[in-house]
Amino acid sequence: MHVHHIIRQTAPLKRFSKIITMKFINIVTALALAGSSSAYTASNTSSRRELISNVAKGALFGIGAVTVVPSASDALEMCPPKANNCVRTMWTPPSGTSKDDAIASLRDAINAYPQAGQADVDKGGWAIAEDNLAGSGAARIEYMSSGKGFFAKTFNGGKPFVDDLKLEVEDSGAVQVKSQSRIGDSDLGVNKKRTDYIAATLAAKGWSV
Repeated sequence: MHVHHIIRQTAPLKRFSKIITMKFINIVTALALAGSSSAYTASNTSSRRELISNVAKGALFGIGAVTVVPSASDALEMCPPKANNCVRTMWTPPSGTSKDDAIASLRDAINAYPQAGQADVDKGGWAIAEDNLAGSGAARIEYMSSGKGFFAKTFNGGKPFVDDLKLEVEDSGAVQVKSQSRIGDSDLGVNKKRTDYIAATLAAKGWSV
């Protein structure tokens, strides 16, 4: 009786040991995938740490599935979930275009945007707030409403609404794009009108947008 009792007690321990072993293998595999990705650079080490931490938690505690390691394009953050005032997209130059040539075309498209606005948006003009296209490949442009509309007068003290267009050029020449309003739940389509205008300029040069 004592022998059978010991066997009954030992069996659950063996099953528990097997589960722990499998989870340990999952963690090692997941961390190897995350750690070996070439998509990460020194500039997003914190993102890498966060990914590895989340992957480990998922493998150990079963919290969600192990996700695919993000590509370099994820350096430019995504729009918040269900955001109505944000556009996130990508523009790709013709095959064989160098990064420098892609940046030159992108600059031309940015500069071609009317300071007076277009399609009843951005009537307050625009200005390049940050320009490191020649270095990291990133830039930020501020676009402003006229400040004369009903919503500006009612909800923003008569001051122009400001939107940020963030651009990041990858080594391949592809451009990661994010245009977002700083305040307000909805942009009434302003960000899409803006990105569509610039995209059309690039499309005329053979880009995929």
